[in-house]
Amino acid sequence: MTQREALDDGSGARSAVRDELLECLQSIALAHEHDVSADALTAGLPLEEGRLTPGVFPRAAARAGLSARIVRSRLVQLNPALFPAVLLLEPGRACVLLALDLKARRARVIFPELGEAETEVDLDGLQASYSGQAIYVRPRFRFDARGPEVERKRDRHWFWGVIRENRRLYRDVLAGSVVINLFALAMPLFVLNVYDRVVPNHATESLWVLAIGVFVVLCFDLALRLMRGAFVDLAASRADVKLSSSLMSQVLGLRMSARPSSTGSFAAMLQSFESVRAFIGSATVVGLVDLPFVLLFAAIIALIGPPLVIPVLVGVVFVLLYALAAQGKLHELSETTWRASAQRNATLVESISQLETLKALRGESRVQGIWERASAFLSRTTAQLRLISSSVSSVALWTQHSVAVAVVITGVYLIIAGELTQGGLIAAYLLSSRAMAPVSQAAALLAQYHQASTALRSLDGVMELPVERDEARPYIDRPVVQGELRFDKVAFRYPDEQRDALREVSLTLEAGEKVGVLGRVGCGKTTLHKLLLGLYEPDAGAVRLDGVDVRQYDPVQLRRHFGYVPQDVTLFHGSLRDNILAGAGSDGVDDESLLRAIRLSGLSGLVDGHPEGIDLDVGERGQRLSGGQRQQVAIARALVHDPQVLLLDEPTSAMDHSSEEALKASLQEVAAGKTMLIVTHRTSLLSLVDRIVVIDAGRVVADGPRDKVIEALRKGQIGRAGT
Repeated sequence: MTQREALDDGSGARSAVRDELLECLQSIALAHEHDVSADALTAGLPLEEGRLTPGVFPRAAARAGLSARIVRSRLVQLNPALFPAVLLLEPGRACVLLALDLKARRARVIFPELGEAETEVDLDGLQASYSGQAIYVRPRFRFDARGPEVERKRDRHWFWGVIRENRRLYRDVLAGSVVINLFALAMPLFVLNVYDRVVPNHATESLWVLAIGVFVVLCFDLALRLMRGAFVDLAASRADVKLSSSLMSQVLGLRMSARPSSTGSFAAMLQSFESVRAFIGSATVVGLVDLPFVLLFAAIIALIGPPLVIPVLVGVVFVLLYALAAQGKLHELSETTWRASAQRNATLVESISQLETLKALRGESRVQGIWERASAFLSRTTAQLRLISSSVSSVALWTQHSVAVAVVITGVYLIIAGELTQGGLIAAYLLSSRAMAPVSQAAALLAQYHQASTALRSLDGVMELPVERDEARPYIDRPVVQGELRFDKVAFRYPDEQRDALREVSLTLEAGEKVGVLGRVGCGKTTLHKLLLGLYEPDAGAVRLDGVDVRQYDPVQLRRHFGYVPQDVTLFHGSLRDNILAGAGSDGVDDESLLRAIRLSGLSGLVDGHPEGIDLDVGERGQRLSGGQRQQVAIARALVHDPQVLLLDEPTSAMDHSSEEALKASLQEVAAGKTMLIVTHRTSLLSLVDRIVVIDAGRVVADGPRDKVIEALRKGQIGRAGT
């Protein structure tokens, strides 16, 4: 199977597709004097087939300083005061509506395929292709330094802000709960009247009237309960989608300097969101909403018989005092359980990811011991937490039954004294159970509160970590660069390290220059690449691309100018195609570019010789491929976008001699006119460069033409950097 057949098999040739919705957004942003690149608008957003979707459109618009709202409306009913607006056309197309002339039945629009040119079209023809949905896009007012803050505005909390967005639904839930709790009085009043009036007087007609009335109330009660549950679930699902998206966006946007040291512990921290989501579910909301009605039920009981309310009030106070007394221990155990669980999860993730190494080193016993000790500690702590939590619920249930017994006993004495009827006793009994139910539920929620609170605090810590892309910061737009690289007295130290990785490094690569970087292990060679990619920021000095500090570029647009091959190649679960096009996004890589990258990287033999071709599954972390093949995939995805700058870090360390020679020939072909910075220990790759830089202990100790530096190294004329 040839490369072309592998690409076309089952799907046909693919070419770059237009993102009309994104182009419409750029047109409107430009009309409002907000010129933003496509990379800045879509970086990190969940695109479908590399294109913007209406659901994601408001998030992209916010990055351009705009607000967007999707509406359903007839074309002639759109508000002209909010133009320009985006029209969603059938099927999956879009255009910008500038004006409507209803008398002349004409519309002025901008079609993305025509650039920024305005076109006048027939209104009826536009209506025929209009999907019925439009997007109003308006600029947000921006304050500058001349508008001082009267009071410092608090930033919208990532969690509670989303919950507040559903306040209308919760308002409806509250209104429904009020009616439901009022309906709860129907049954006790029904029993009261039956025993006190119907039975003594044999008034069967009144019985049926009362029965029909209470049945109607019960039907309405059922309907309201179903609607209340549906509304709460709807609010929770809406919040869940937004909160999950916010968390993932925060994780993917983290600065590398803020990345947690343990992947497994960090993953456990994110998974703790499940306990927060469970806490804000329907049981929590309903329980809290019903709690104030305890006073209403107590008041009704007092009206029936004042002494009957005393057991209820005592029971409520007792349950709340016991629940509050348990809070300190619950808080301590919740935090301990969370930390132990995160630590155990870190061991699990590390062991699975390094399973082959563990087996080769016979390290299973050590890891098994760590796991069992952590599991035993977690089991003891969890058992204590469950015991105290269940004790709160059990005490609440015991109190509820005890209150019911006390009400019956008190009621009997009141009946003997002639101060209460039998119907009143039964009604008071029913109301006492109804009054204690929300208290018992609230006590159980107090037991769950600390688990959710601990999880929320940990997630607050995640959301407060610095991200590399500031939404409010303007970035320069450089779709094309020449490739000049410059380090101006750069100093850098990795987080939690005791020594500098780079010290006072000054280095310039002219556009199109090929430079090799040599040095001992850990001397700072790879750090040069990471600073150029904007993965880290220098502690001092500046890193520049075409004379502009890389911090002024949008991180996504900056990295599309680089083709990067890391020293440790990591592939994603999926096919060869998925891994080569990883990060393609809306760049629109066509088949010709993909075929060229496969040929240049040396993957042609694998693709042509395997039955699955380009759709070969590489396995998790690329485990179905050899080390050399993984490097070839990394080279292919570095070349597929035809970047202006190539950053290669030991690109042939896992390749055999013939594969390395083939790659050298390919790099000589593809690197013409491009800037190339190669970090290597292999002298065979130095034939690709014209200049060599030697780094030692974070300092540049030699810099010059290739042949002169190699000769100086052979003669031992290049010393080590002073410490």
